[in-house]
Amino acid sequence: MSGSPTPTTPAATADDSRMVTALVRLRQALVEAELPLDLPGTEELRASRSAVIDQLEDYVIPRLMTLEAPLLAVVGGSTGAGKSTLVNSLVGERVTTSGVLRPTTRSPVLVHHPGDGHWFGQDRLLPDLVRVQHTTDDPDSLQLVASDSVPPGLAILDAPDVDSVEERNRLLAAQLLAAADLWLFVTSAARYADQVPWGFLRQAAERSTSVAIILDRTPDEAIQTVSTHLARMLASRGLKDSPLFVVTEGVIDRDGLLPPANVVEVRTWLESLAADVDARHAVVRQTLDGAVRTVTHRVHPVADACVEQTAIAVRLKEAVDRAYDAAVADVNAACADGTLLRGEVLARWQEFVGTGELLRSLETRVGGLRDRLVNAIKGKPQQAERVTVAVESGLETLILEHAEAAAERAHAAWSQQPAGAGLLEHAPGDLGRASRDLRRRAEAAVREWQSDVLDMVRAEGADKRTTARFLAFGVNGLSVALMVVVFVHTAGVTGTEAGIAGGSAVLGQKLLEAVFGDQAVRSLAERARRSLEERVTGLMDAERARYLSRVDALALRPTAAEGLREAARRVEDLRYEASKRDAPTGETL
Repeated sequence: MSGSPTPTTPAATADDSRMVTALVRLRQALVEAELPLDLPGTEELRASRSAVIDQLEDYVIPRLMTLEAPLLAVVGGSTGAGKSTLVNSLVGERVTTSGVLRPTTRSPVLVHHPGDGHWFGQDRLLPDLVRVQHTTDDPDSLQLVASDSVPPGLAILDAPDVDSVEERNRLLAAQLLAAADLWLFVTSAARYADQVPWGFLRQAAERSTSVAIILDRTPDEAIQTVSTHLARMLASRGLKDSPLFVVTEGVIDRDGLLPPANVVEVRTWLESLAADVDARHAVVRQTLDGAVRTVTHRVHPVADACVEQTAIAVRLKEAVDRAYDAAVADVNAACADGTLLRGEVLARWQEFVGTGELLRSLETRVGGLRDRLVNAIKGKPQQAERVTVAVESGLETLILEHAEAAAERAHAAWSQQPAGAGLLEHAPGDLGRASRDLRRRAEAAVREWQSDVLDMVRAEGADKRTTARFLAFGVNGLSVALMVVVFVHTAGVTGTEAGIAGGSAVLGQKLLEAVFGDQAVRSLAERARRSLEERVTGLMDAERARYLSRVDALALRPTAAEGLREAARRVEDLRYEASKRDAPTGETL
């Protein structure tokens, strides 16, 4: 294969520059449109998104920026079709390795005219592949071979088998074919009906990629039958206009080449294509236009998936919020309806204030109540400490119980959804249970709250510390009285407990009023209540965050779908404008 220098393909226009900008933005929008949640069908959409990004990076954007670069013909096809031998025979020298072991082509080989080498640097075509000048089996390398036998304006790339037994080779073959201006599909009389290559051919037809079919290694007696059947298959799959060449069986010489006469038809066609600027330009434009059109079409399902993922993420968060909001509400309710004034807390409080005697005083007369309280409580700091310990234990148990219940509800809600189940599967620890350190954190929070209550009482009694009543009750005694008042804010208990808890609250209220007065007690109780609620909310929010952080870590962008659609519309608008402008000359991009 040889030829003299030919005129270069027309350079990119201002319209092409606008299209490049639009495609770069579309690529960025695709990068941001991640699909991290595991939903039915998501794996396929992820693969599609990745393929579109690769298509933009490997071919569409670089090619549109360098329209004057040589036409890239990628030779691909089935295992054993003889691609490497065909490439060597077309070039007229051994430039790519073939052999009996499969897969024979592991690293792609690109053959070009020496004057065209600058077009195939790392920053252009297939930027992820490392350029080398030597034979290699590394699938992450692209071997560049300069040959005077290749005419200027044309480059030939020998790709791995599309049906290779090695997945890495199959993926590389797909990547290379997506980067082709022209696909030389090589098959044989024995393999032309194989399913895998036809899948690639269908994709080529869908995106209007320029394709030429080479029926290789065909015995003379089978040419008519096989070529006729193959032509019908091409026509039925939208490739009736694709050239079909037949390369007959021949004796391979010691250099691994077929007789020149066996490949002369293919060689002549490629040389004429390389020499014809308009023909090359038409091939590149056709393939580019089809690639851009396919890219924009494949974007919309990804955008739809982004919307679905965002909506599901919101629902997952809402399920968690419902569980933990209920836990906060339940704990706060239990802290205000007398629930805590049962069992140990009630018993310790009764020891402290002598409830029986005081209740009888309440039933008969209120007159000397304050004096009775002074006498009943005076000298009982140890009992006050016991109430404090009982309150601490009761609050801790209450918080833990409701945190466990919230974790179970949130876990059950997520388990019922595929996306939630996937997040649970990869979560550290058991999200269905409260955190292991919650008891320690709850203990610290309750103690902090009790310390707050103590500080409130101390601050409120700053100007009363020398009074007989303040001294008689003490800071600790007044503090536990304030806790009791907080715990029966709504008087929600019923039956016998209502009388006991309510009476206990009244005693606490009267005791505080004896020192601070009515208004001050109401203010103290409200502040103490808010302080407790804030700490309960903080504890539950930390538990809630174990779930919410799993969703937040996905880094879903609510605007990703609209950004993707907007970027795709911009590309489609530019294509439409170009098609109207270029319609008279037959160009479509």
